[in-house]
Amino acid sequence: MPRYVVLHHVAPAGSERADHWDLMLEFGGSLRTWALPLPPEAGQTQIVDALPDHRLAYLEYEGPISGNRGRVTRWDAGLFDMVSASDSQLEIRLRGERLSCHAKLVRLAETSERWWLSLGKSLADQRAIT
Repeated sequence: MPRYVVLHHVAPAGSERADHWDLMLEFGGSLRTWALPLPPEAGQTQIVDALPDHRLAYLEYEGPISGNRGRVTRWDAGLFDMVSASDSQLEIRLRGERLSCHAKLVRLAETSERWWLSLGKSLADQRAIT
C-alpha cells in the first residue's frame, strides 16, 4: 500500500509562499505534492496548489529545507488506497495517524495547477453511524 505524509512547512520571513501544509502521496519513485493553505481536517474542502514532485525522503524527513526555504515538521503520516485516478482527478482513502477518511482531488482547469481538495467525514465517524 502506498504511503503519504502531511508536512507543516514553516516558511522564512519574507518568503513568497506563506506557511502551509504539504500533502505528499507516494506514486512510484516520487511524491505527488500539493500545498494546502489550511491544515487538512475530515469534512473540509479547500483550494490547493500542485507543486513539483518531491523525493521519497520527505516521507521520513523533518527539519530545515535547503536554500533557506524554511523547515518542515510531520503533521500526519500513513498509508492510502487508490480508489480512482486520472490526469485531472484522484480519489483516495487515507489511513493515517490523524486523518482516516476519503479524499478527492479535482483539477480546477485542464492547464491549472490549482486543485480542489475535499476530505470526507472520518472513517471512524462513518462506522459509528452504521
